[in-house]
Amino acid sequence: MNRERWLTILRQHRAIAIIRAPDLAIGIHMAQAAVGGGFRLIEITWTSDRPAALIQQLRSTVPADCGVGVGTVLTPTDIKNAIAAGAQFCFMPHTDPALLAIAQAQGIPAMPGALTPTEIMTAWQLGADGVKVFPCQAVGGPAYLRHLQGPIGHIPLIPTGGITVENGREYLHQGAIAIGIGSALFPQSLLKNHDWQAIQTRAAKFLQHL
Repeated sequence: MNRERWLTILRQHRAIAIIRAPDLAIGIHMAQAAVGGGFRLIEITWTSDRPAALIQQLRSTVPADCGVGVGTVLTPTDIKNAIAAGAQFCFMPHTDPALLAIAQAQGIPAMPGALTPTEIMTAWQLGADGVKVFPCQAVGGPAYLRHLQGPIGHIPLIPTGGITVENGREYLHQGAIAIGIGSALFPQSLLKNHDWQAIQTRAAKFLQHL
């Protein structure tokens, strides 16, 4: 998938459900609830239980218009195994030229993590298909994103960390091409009770507010 196609998908769907699954079966339910609520981009963190198996199962069960990717890849082995499992895009918490090169060679959109303007520019110049601004909330959230727009507004930014049902729209308003939401979409209380319908409703509410 080339960069322009990926950016079109981000503009269309605007939000990515980030799943950190403590158990493979729970991860499947989390993804199904997010998809049921309207999400079409699902990120499985590589810190999840059996992430490769989870990606493989989701690729064969979610609707054809859904994309399943991987997050929190830290090493070349991580990203190679994730791509082999069927990951269609990848996010990293940092910028590593070696990981970007692997993704580029496989034609997989890659979004390295960066925070400062220098880091964001460096990631973009290395060939990133978008830059994950992480942890965005810790340095001002939407206001920080607004300040980045002047000098580096041409770079597609995807903030994560601290995004909630209530503030997601503001990130988009301040210039994000898309946003990633994790723990706020999957509260521990709902996961503990396996209340997948409530999570689906929460997902739908979040998307309606964007």
